[in-house]
Amino acid sequence: MTNELTNPDYLFEVSWEVCNKVGGIYTVIATKSLYLKRQLHKHHILIGPDVWMDTESNPDFIEDPHLYSIWKAQAASEGIRVRIGKWNVPGNPIAILVDFKQFLTSQNDILSKYWERFQVDSITGNWDYKENFLFGYAAGKVIESFRNFNLSASDKIVAQFHEWQTGAGLLYLKYKQLPIATVFTTHATVIGRCIAGNNLPLYDSMNLYDGDQKARQFNVIARHSLEKKSAQNADIFTTVSEITAKECEQFLQRKVDVVTPNGFENSFTPATDEEYDEKRRAARARLIEVATAMSGEEVSKDAILIGIGGRYEYRNKGIDVFIDALKKLQDTDPQGRDIQAFIMIPSGHNGADKDLVAKLSGTGSSEYTTQVSHYLMDTEYDVITRRFKELGFTNAKGSRVKVYFIPSYLNGTDGVFNMKYYDLLVGLDLTLFPSYYEPWGYTPLESLAFSIPSLTTSLAGFGLWVRSHYGKEHPGITVLDRNDSNYFEVVDGVVVRIKEIAALDGEGRKAYMASAKDVSTIALWENQIQYYKEAYSKAIEKVIEAKGAFPDELNEDKSMAYKKIVINDPTWKSVMVTRHLPDALSGLETLSKNLWWCWNESAKSLFKSIDPVIWHNTCHNPMALLDAVSLKRFKALAKDEAFLGELKSVMDEFNAYMALKAERTNPSIAYFCMEYGLDTSLKIYSGGLGLLAGDYLKETSDMNVNLVAVGLLYRYGYFTQIITGQGEQVARYDAQDFTKIPAEPVMDAEGNWMTTNVAFPGRTITARLWKVAVGRTDLYLLDTDYEANSPEDRQVTYHLYGGDWENRLKQELLLGVGGIRALRNLGINPQIYHCNEGHAAFTGLERLREYIQNDNLDFGEAVEVVRASSLFTTHTPVPAGHDAFDEGLLRKYIGHYPQRLKVDWETMMALGKVNGNDVNEKFSMSFLAANLSQNVNGVSMLHGDVSKEIFSSIYPGYQPEELFISYVTNGVHYPTWAAAEWKKIHARVFGPEFATHHYDKSCFEGIYKVPDSEIWETRKTLKKRLIDIVKERISDPTQCNHYSPSQIVAIKENLRDDVLTIGFARRFATYKRGTLLFSDLDRLDAIVNDPVHPVQFLFAGKAHPADKAGQDLIKRIIEISKLDRFIGKIVFIPGYDISIAKRLVQGVDVWMNNPTRPLEASGTSGEKASMNGVMHFSVLDGWWVEGYKPGAGWALPLERTYDDQNYQNELDAATIYTTIENEIAPAYYDVDKSLGLSPTWVGYIKNTVAQVANNFTTNRMLTDYCNQYYNPQSERSDKMIADDYKMAREISAWKKRLRREWQNIEVISQTQPDSSYSLSESNSLTSEVVLNLGDLSPEDIGVEMLFATTDVKHQLHIQEKCDFDVVEFNDGVAKYRASILPDRTGMYQVAVRMYAKNPLLPHRQDFELVKWL
Repeated sequence: MTNELTNPDYLFEVSWEVCNKVGGIYTVIATKSLYLKRQLHKHHILIGPDVWMDTESNPDFIEDPHLYSIWKAQAASEGIRVRIGKWNVPGNPIAILVDFKQFLTSQNDILSKYWERFQVDSITGNWDYKENFLFGYAAGKVIESFRNFNLSASDKIVAQFHEWQTGAGLLYLKYKQLPIATVFTTHATVIGRCIAGNNLPLYDSMNLYDGDQKARQFNVIARHSLEKKSAQNADIFTTVSEITAKECEQFLQRKVDVVTPNGFENSFTPATDEEYDEKRRAARARLIEVATAMSGEEVSKDAILIGIGGRYEYRNKGIDVFIDALKKLQDTDPQGRDIQAFIMIPSGHNGADKDLVAKLSGTGSSEYTTQVSHYLMDTEYDVITRRFKELGFTNAKGSRVKVYFIPSYLNGTDGVFNMKYYDLLVGLDLTLFPSYYEPWGYTPLESLAFSIPSLTTSLAGFGLWVRSHYGKEHPGITVLDRNDSNYFEVVDGVVVRIKEIAALDGEGRKAYMASAKDVSTIALWENQIQYYKEAYSKAIEKVIEAKGAFPDELNEDKSMAYKKIVINDPTWKSVMVTRHLPDALSGLETLSKNLWWCWNESAKSLFKSIDPVIWHNTCHNPMALLDAVSLKRFKALAKDEAFLGELKSVMDEFNAYMALKAERTNPSIAYFCMEYGLDTSLKIYSGGLGLLAGDYLKETSDMNVNLVAVGLLYRYGYFTQIITGQGEQVARYDAQDFTKIPAEPVMDAEGNWMTTNVAFPGRTITARLWKVAVGRTDLYLLDTDYEANSPEDRQVTYHLYGGDWENRLKQELLLGVGGIRALRNLGINPQIYHCNEGHAAFTGLERLREYIQNDNLDFGEAVEVVRASSLFTTHTPVPAGHDAFDEGLLRKYIGHYPQRLKVDWETMMALGKVNGNDVNEKFSMSFLAANLSQNVNGVSMLHGDVSKEIFSSIYPGYQPEELFISYVTNGVHYPTWAAAEWKKIHARVFGPEFATHHYDKSCFEGIYKVPDSEIWETRKTLKKRLIDIVKERISDPTQCNHYSPSQIVAIKENLRDDVLTIGFARRFATYKRGTLLFSDLDRLDAIVNDPVHPVQFLFAGKAHPADKAGQDLIKRIIEISKLDRFIGKIVFIPGYDISIAKRLVQGVDVWMNNPTRPLEASGTSGEKASMNGVMHFSVLDGWWVEGYKPGAGWALPLERTYDDQNYQNELDAATIYTTIENEIAPAYYDVDKSLGLSPTWVGYIKNTVAQVANNFTTNRMLTDYCNQYYNPQSERSDKMIADDYKMAREISAWKKRLRREWQNIEVISQTQPDSSYSLSESNSLTSEVVLNLGDLSPEDIGVEMLFATTDVKHQLHIQEKCDFDVVEFNDGVAKYRASILPDRTGMYQVAVRMYAKNPLLPHRQDFELVKWL
């Protein structure tokens, strides 16, 4: 060891406050880095947490993708995610932000290892502790990786860790035994801060406190343990002052090696006197202007301006002393100049006071006054303003002492001053920092550096530093003696200091300011840095001492050796190349890129006429067709007058249709869904949900509803079904060729591909935007599969519902958060946001962030606005079907959101849980959607009731049947699913309004005008087409592997187009009971092989790749279909998609569905069949509960007969057999030979169209959504945001007040109903309730009596409700009375409850306050 200092070659400095302003450590490190840069240049690397995640929102970080890019890739391969760039402070030092959240899922293993290795006791650590711990752990891994990849064995490396939050990183390096010198710096001990923060005497009794015992008392065992073990294991332990060094020795049981006082970088101050004077004049002018506006009195230009700043620690920072001293000064009626005091303490707020801003701009009321410049988030709980009220310190007119609370960070964009803190500090005459607990005290040092006289105390490290190091008189700063028992003496000392400054004349003031500046020089970094250098040197010497020198651990071999140069992979860039048709045929290009063609027969016929064979081979995909047709053919078509005439006719029809888009009116709606089934050419759907969403978009186009949709563009979409020879389903994923899909890149004005982005741990995922034109409706799709993203993130949009739960979460974040941002990038701000299923629920979270960050609403106000404009449609009939995520996974991906929403984690979690504090309860996306939506609806009448049961847990206090949840029964898009032959007939008899899409559904009764023979022949034509297609498909070896050649021959022989054909096609899940038909094979044999009334069954459908039980159903069907007695009578059609679905619903005679009731939310396949006159035969579940009409289909009974499902299955199968044998088959074959048709069957067909199909179109469905939800919600939403969100603020404030007072409501008396009554008009049941409402009014509280009966399953059902009337109200006590005469006699369950009541609420469940009395 020598006296000569050893300097590091590389210095890593780790802190939670790197690029993340929390307190004073941020400024310490930032200013020190500017000085160290002169010595270490780029070798000083700062490491902070990636808590912002969204780097665009982080004002402190400038990401640089090129900086250390090779190492970054290496680190990623080691499982370390980082962002690298520059800290946006003077000098722009290199900063590495570490993604620590990726380690949340393995936290228990990591924490246990630290216990084993270092006895760090983390067992009681909360989430805040764990996140900090894991940040330190990740930072240690970053340093290790960087050193191994970038540095040589001879490099002397120091890693400095600030505060307990980083200690795990230091311990990680120690465990790895790397030759890295470690320095641990505590700026304030955990225990010291706890003692002071709990108003206990710290200094007089310090030697009596045991750190470990106090940690248990204050429940900070984990933090204290980590801090203590870090200090004890560090090579060098430092702290910022002698006063804190005493804490460290007492509480951490290690003496400090070096005191490293904080410093200040003088370059932050004005460089010249002229610049200083100019800034001072500007600052004083602004301070006086704001004070004048806030007080309502003209403030003199020579007023004394006083300030206090720093963190909001009321006692520790001496804010209490500051206020009490000013009040005492005011009470003495001071003479001389006025005192204007500013409390510049950041606190939670919701933006600048708009009335104050208006007054400052000259447009507000001159009478407006305020003591607080910004809207505080919780005014009633704010300590500063409460103290103002306690003291009567109200800035009364004529008062010589006034005080103003400025609760905003002064960063230049606060909305009132719009100047930075330093730029205002220079205008003050005095700053006061009478701290009780101040390990160093950076704020008085800042004041002195700007020549502003100040005050601090002997309990501040800086105060002691001045006393011990300045050595001269220092009128520029007063250091008051402070201890545990002299509070009022300190108050008096502050008063004296204010009077002293106020009495100064011009020369005196200059002398004090000069003294202040001179004192600051003792703490400039050029003086203080020597202590840090000493610490670094000692740490390096410790490593040398332990290891002999910096060892050659990297094993650098200097000998010659062959080394292969690795050639990097090529960098591919996506380039879109498109075709160019002859000008005369340009309309084909336009038509091919708008899915309008897929539900308009004229357009389909046009494309088919280009080349019928290619049209068939390209699966009716116009984009693929145009690519496949030869140039020669196009040239011929360009000269074909007949074709050009047909093209013109179609284009005229299309252009006239599209022209009406300009006439769209409000409300504007944004529709979010995970999948859309629009056409086989766009594989972004899997089943019913997607097909429903696709139909819905088409209907919004036809009805010209102002809707825009958002989804994801999947590279592989859903799987293509392959059936093996053994009947096993195999999922084949075929990549979509994006040049052959009806989606176009969305470009901005400069021709750049538009994107959206979402912050993921350690990186930002970006998605390209594509637009699909669905007639007049635009569908925007997000695509991550391109070179801007990592391979992992490119896969996010590979598969619909693919991957694990983490990938599902990524997809839903992309859809919800990325989808909202995509709309904003496009300049789209709809009035209503419709979540079609819970997958899109993060839209609500992102919209909350927008209102809170952009419009300065508080959380409660933002919730009101978001709810008013949100609708949630649930399609899932069982609780297990709703997506839910583990809390640990959510912390990894949305852990940064509470800070954006200005709430704690538990509050945000409560949006998706029954109990936000229960870490074991999963976060439900459906609960999130419901909690952030004014309305929730199921998709059929029965499903609406089922949904009430599912969501009842988030509305305690109400019976499920009372809930606001309603329903809109799903429908299908008639033009998509009705066969062309039917469309021609319907167009003839449904009337002219039908073509406008604005019609009365009674027009479907026009089907009765159609001759029976035409109906019969149409059905025969469609069935023959279906049978031909089935034979073609099973004969294609590329599609059919599950039948042998001989079986295929038999099928083609046995499958007939003159036999009653029953279809069953859908997603195969166990509750669909796809094999119910096979319960009795002998009876089924008799049915299908009946010589007079034969029946044949066509099956098709997919099972989810992860649903083995569903796949087994398919396998069973195929096995049965191969039996000799069923070959060709029961057929399973492979490769189920929209195309085969259309042919089935158009071609079969009966559509069968037999789910387990009530597990079919709606079911739309039967509705599609009904559009084609195909009767439905189903369990009364889903839509069929409402749709069934005698003479227009058949139904299994509504109620269960058996609780045992196996018995119920047996009964239902027998009912199916009997119905087919006795009703369906006889009716079909009841052919009148003279007519050549069955009049009975034709009657069924007509009834199906006229009485069933008419009520289950998306036309009716969309009309319901508009009338029930879109229109009323848009009106309420407009009111909610009018007048600067006046209604939202009013409701939020009312709810906040009710929540605060709710527990204080006292039940003084209540008359209980007797056990029996003999009721009559003169003897009604009367009840009284007397409540002490405290500060509430009777209008705020409703009371009601409920009469309920129980069913056989002991479930309560409400029969009657009776509201109590307020009959008396005096001095906060209200008497409520109700008289009721029930309609029926019998046994009732009677209960009384009170609830919060407000006419502005949309429904009762909008507010959770309910109490049973």
